Amino acid sequence: MSRLSRLWRLPRLPRGTRRARQVFVRDTMVAFGGLSAVLQVVGPFVPHIGSGAAVGLSVGACLGWGLLRARPAARVQQVFRRPDMTVVVEAGDLFDQSGHLVVGFCDTFDTLSADGRVIHGDSLQAQLLDRGYGGDVSRLDAELSAALASAEPVAREERADKPLGKLDRYPIGTVAVLGARPRLVFGVAYSRIGNDYVATSGVEDLWRGLGGLWDALRAHAQLDRVAMPLAGSGLARLGYLDRDSLLRLILMSFVARSRESAICRELRVVIRPEELESVNMRELAAFLDALAWDPDR
Repeated sequence: MSRLSRLWRLPRLPRGTRRARQVFVRDTMVAFGGLSAVLQVVGPFVPHIGSGAAVGLSVGACLGWGLLRARPAARVQQVFRRPDMTVVVEAGDLFDQSGHLVVGFCDTFDTLSADGRVIHGDSLQAQLLDRGYGGDVSRLDAELSAALASAEPVAREERADKPLGKLDRYPIGTVAVLGARPRLVFGVAYSRIGNDYVATSGVEDLWRGLGGLWDALRAHAQLDRVAMPLAGSGLARLGYLDRDSLLRLILMSFVARSRESAICRELRVVIRPEELESVNMRELAAFLDALAWDPDR
C-alpha cells in the first residue's frame, strides 16, 4: 500500500453516536473547503504544492481535524460573574465528588429495595444506602424521618393499596437534608411512585423539585460546592426529554434562581460516563456561555 493511499484511509472514529459521525463528516468537509480555498490562492506561488506528498498531508490534516472535533468532550466549565459562581458538567461518579450531594427521591421517600421492586438496585437511592450508610436502612430511615418532621404529608396510602414501602406522600419539591457537615445529602422529591411501584415525573414536577432544591441549598449549603446527577434521566421516566434538554432545564433553573440570591459557589452536574455520548458538550458549552453573557463585562 502506498504512502498516499495510507493517508487517505479513514481513521477509526471514536465509539459513539450518529451525532459524532455527523460532526466528523461536517467538520472534515469544512476543513477541506477552507484548505482548497487557501491552495487556490497560494498554489501558483508555491512550487510542488500539488505533489502527492503535499496532498496526502493536507488530506490527513483535514481528517485529523474532523476526528478531533468529533471526539466528545468529557467536561464543560463556565464561570459566571453575576452572580459569582461556576457551573461544571462532567462525566463521573456522583459519590466520588467532594462537597454536598443531591439525590432524587420519590414522593414517599421510600428506601426499601424489596429485591428491586420498590427501589431499583442501580438507582442513586440504592447507591446512597449502600455507599453512604453501609446498607443500614434503619439509620437512613431515621434520618429521613427527622429531616421530614416539619414537612406535612399531602396524602397517606392504605397498606392494602401499597403493600410495600412507606405510606405518607409529601409534596413534590420537598427536600430532606441528611447527614452532617462537611458533606450533606439533599434528598429531593421530584417524582411520584404509584402503588404499582412505578415512578413517574413530568417537566412541571422536575421544575418544582428543582425550585425546592435551590431553596434548601440556599438555606443549608453555606455556598459550598454541590454535586448533583442529571435529574430525570434515569428511572423517573422523563424519557420524552433527551439529556441535552434535561441539562438545559436544570441549568436555566439554577441560573435564574441564583440571580435572585446566591445558592452555591459551584454547581457540578455529574453525568454517568455511558451518558456522555448522548450529550452534545460543545453545544452545552455555547449554551452556558450565553447564560453567562454580561453586556457590561
